[in-house]
Amino acid sequence: MTSASGGTGMVDWNLAVSTATRLARPGPEVTRAEAATVVAELRRHALEAEEHVRGYTELRPTRLADAEATPVLVVDRPGWVRANVAGFRTIVQPLVDRLQARRAETPGAALFGTLGEKATGIEVGALLAFLSTKVLGQYETFAPAELPPAPDSPAGLFDKPRRGPEPPGPGRLLLVAPNIVQVERELDVDPHDFRLWVCLHEETHRTQFSAVPWLRDHIQSEVQAFLAQTDIDPGALLERAREVLADGLPGLGGRGDGSGPSTLLEAVQSPAQREVLGRLTAVMSLLEGHADVVMDGVGPAVVPSVAEIREKFQRRRDRGAGRLDLVLRRLLGMDAKLRQYQDGAVFVRGVVDRVGMAGFNRVWTSPNTLPTKEEVHDPAAWVARVAR
Repeated sequence: MTSASGGTGMVDWNLAVSTATRLARPGPEVTRAEAATVVAELRRHALEAEEHVRGYTELRPTRLADAEATPVLVVDRPGWVRANVAGFRTIVQPLVDRLQARRAETPGAALFGTLGEKATGIEVGALLAFLSTKVLGQYETFAPAELPPAPDSPAGLFDKPRRGPEPPGPGRLLLVAPNIVQVERELDVDPHDFRLWVCLHEETHRTQFSAVPWLRDHIQSEVQAFLAQTDIDPGALLERAREVLADGLPGLGGRGDGSGPSTLLEAVQSPAQREVLGRLTAVMSLLEGHADVVMDGVGPAVVPSVAEIREKFQRRRDRGAGRLDLVLRRLLGMDAKLRQYQDGAVFVRGVVDRVGMAGFNRVWTSPNTLPTKEEVHDPAAWVARVAR
């Protein structure tokens, strides 16, 4: 159920979108002609990357219709926000239903629930504003069913993703044009090579899900299992969230001794959720590491400056940014996301070195052949269990 204000019993999504759009920093300065060139080139590169990725990975869509139904959208920062709101609304609906059922049984809860929706909407909007400047591209696994893209601005340059709450579709690939331009300028690399390099990474994710039909349902079931264990007592959640500041943030009231949770996600987890999250972390490490290996593996043949791009990009990842940015990254678990790329890439390379790409592709056979969290750090153990 969705209120007229855009609330769903937990978040006022309309307010989240408007807050994020207002707070997000503008992208790099470009002329209209430059913007049109970037958008057109990203669309061409996305199509070109498709065959490169399929050839390197030896993966093909199980049904051509599934791949064709997965749109590639070139968006600006507000467009990325709207797209992610759609994904959030889709995946958290079961949790929203539980909250609404609890509210119906609690006298006076409706008024406080409305106030809570707005407060959470502002908080989610601020978070999305921060993240909207960081993401170069994204495969949206839980996107709503997509209509043909519509102009997103008076200039008509960017696609306008739908933001739900429609039934989920097969997914969609987002390329955030302003962020890609900003990073290629910061790194001082060849812009045409960099744009194709980014598209190779994101197209790998699109290929993973179109070639492995059970993967999306498996991830969704794990996420739903995680949400099913969520404590819906706001007081208990708040108390656990406060614990995050008791560790790892010296100078901001933290002890920094590693005795407590280090991210907001860890702070509100139950033991059962940590078990689910361990499996999800292994899957995401596999997907992200696989994409990193593919973009660098294909790169030498089609991206002449791939070595320079990787060296500068990795240095940027390792260096990070200012103190506030680093604190936010830790609180939000973004440092863990970066480790997924590194750990997953080591796993994929370790397996391919031992049994080749065909042997590695046995990882896509079923949920039982996915690496465990421990095997991500021990490719030989996975090979011994599955590939041999």
